[in-house]
Formats: sequence, C-alpha cells, structure tokens
Amino acid sequence: MSALEIVQIPVLSDNYVYLAREPVSGAVAIVDPAVVEEPMAEAARRGWKITHILNTHHHGDHVGGNMAIKAATGCTIVGPKADRERIPGIDIEVDDGEAFDFGAARATVMFVPGHTRGHIAYHFAASDALFCGDTLFALGCGRMFEGTPPQMWNSLSRLRALPDATRIYCAHEYTQSNARFALHVEPGNAELVARSARIDALRAAGKPTVPSLIGEEKATNPFLRADLPAFQAAIGMSGQVPHEVFGETRRRKDTFR
Repeated sequence: MSALEIVQIPVLSDNYVYLAREPVSGAVAIVDPAVVEEPMAEAARRGWKITHILNTHHHGDHVGGNMAIKAATGCTIVGPKADRERIPGIDIEVDDGEAFDFGAARATVMFVPGHTRGHIAYHFAASDALFCGDTLFALGCGRMFEGTPPQMWNSLSRLRALPDATRIYCAHEYTQSNARFALHVEPGNAELVARSARIDALRAAGKPTVPSLIGEEKATNPFLRADLPAFQAAIGMSGQVPHEVFGETRRRKDTFR
C-alpha cells in the first residue's frame, strides 16, 4: 500500500484542515474542509488536483467547504453512513470496519461516536496516519455533544489500541490548554510534565503541536488513562468503572478554567 503525503493547513482560529495525496494515483483529499480558500490555494500551489473530501463528522467547521469545493472540482465526498443526512454532498457512505481505497492507499474506517452520534475516523495503517476529527485530540478529546461516557470511552479505547507510532492528525490546536488541565488532574506524571514543557516551547515558537503519537497520548492524555490505577488514584476514583472515571474527567474538563 502507498504512503500518503500529508500537508497540515491551519484555518479559522484553531482548526487544522489536511491535504492528503496518494502519489501513485495522484488522488488528493481534503480532510474536514472547514473552509474553501486555504486548502484550495495550497493544492493549487502544489499542482495537486482535488479528487476527494473525507469527512469525519457533520459539524460546520468540518464540512463548511464541502459544497463549494465539490462545485469547483467535481470531487467525491466520503463520509459516515450513520450520519449521511448531515454530510453536505455525500457521495460515498462508509461504516465501521470497512476499507476505503484512496488510490493505492487504503483506510480502515472506525466508527467512534461520542462527540457526535455518527463520528468516524480514517486509519491509514501503511502511512501510520489517523484522521480522527474531534474524537481524540493531543492531550484531550472532544466534548460529548451527542454521546455518552460509555460510548466515548469505547471509541477512545479503540483508538488507543492502534500502534504507538500512529500519528494523530486531529482537527484542532487545543494542546496547550489541554496540557494545563492534564497537569491539574495528574501532576505526578513525569512524562506529562516533560511533554507540557515541550508544548509550551513549540507554541512560543509559533509551531504546531499536532500531529502527536498514540504512544505519547497513552502515557500522558488523561482521557486515555481512565482504566489505569495510577490515574484513578490521582483523581480519587480508585477501582471505579473506567467509563465512569472517564466521564468524571470529562466533566471536570468541561468546567476547568
């Protein structure tokens, strides 16, 4: 399977849109186009022809560019079968466990509801790449707008089980604020303390903190650690059911200032 060329494009106040090019076929996808101008301009600058849009979920800052980009390029829009009625212009509906062939690259579709009821992620194993929208962030996870703690914990557990070298191409630059909360709930995590310092240095230099790796998220992201005794002890919930620990952690994050 072919490895992708991936370009990260910052848009709006804190979103990331991605261009993904499969070099054998020349297929080019825009992942979660919040906007039109920036990804189209970057593709044009590189001489890349947009052939696809890959949507993870229906929120406006992920599908806002769908129809204008489709009108300009004739591209094929791929999105979650479970949420097809809310994905503008959808052509191909994909569901959990299905393979989506993008040129000579193959993605496994993962159904990861919780942030929204129809959220999916695209795992390109040969590229060590995960496009996960707003389910998993660097040091964080999405709010549960349409899901429950058991549902979201199951989704995050599935992502956590991917290989440690998997790069997480999430859709927002929230890492610095996420780090402040993570340190608040688990101040004794030495790897987290060191990572937080690296994050501060990157942001001070105007550099992105995304993508991150599954391996470092397992060691430092509080929302992936709800079943670990050290984390449960840190938040005063030793021996509790993991999804309840997760739910309480998310509740604390929602009110953290």
